[in-house]
Amino acid sequence: MLIDVINDLEFEGGADLLLHALPMANALATFKRRAKSHRIPVIYVNDNFGRWRSDFAKLVAHCLEPDVRGGPIVKLLRPDEDDYFILKPKHSAFFQTNLEILLGYLGVTTLVLAGIAGDICVLFSANDAYMRDFALYVPEDCVAANTPEETSYALSQMHKVLKADIRDSAEIDLANITGIETARRRQPRRSAGC
Repeated sequence: MLIDVINDLEFEGGADLLLHALPMANALATFKRRAKSHRIPVIYVNDNFGRWRSDFAKLVAHCLEPDVRGGPIVKLLRPDEDDYFILKPKHSAFFQTNLEILLGYLGVTTLVLAGIAGDICVLFSANDAYMRDFALYVPEDCVAANTPEETSYALSQMHKVLKADIRDSAEIDLANITGIETARRRQPRRSAGC
């Protein structure tokens, strides 16, 4: 799950977040390619930024406009056609969304959470995932907050309290993550025709 990575960062503190989120986005782009090579479903979970008529394609297009602060991150993490997208109204990916239904359909029992801000939306989503008995990975190089201290604190809490595996993304053996086999079977396949 890529949390709030489609983001213009045009808010107070956005420049600080960009400073830490850009290296995270590079690591996450590599990790996403690895996950897709294992046919692991990728789900973007994004704020609606108070726009209840939000359109994901329009949000991506807006973030890719010239001079948009978050553009470099969105360029690295642009969604693919086969990726899923969930719009969230608040901090948690689970609160008032259809995420739980999608995860059930995919047969997922393990989640890999990544994105921004590590100490807010990633942490809230991890809390809700833990309460729903999902096994958690939160790769330390694939989350960012406004400061390294905030990121470190959030990761330590997710590891200590939520039993999240927070090792570096390059160290995660994607072929052996629990629950992925079922998700692969449920992943839609491209057809040659209609």
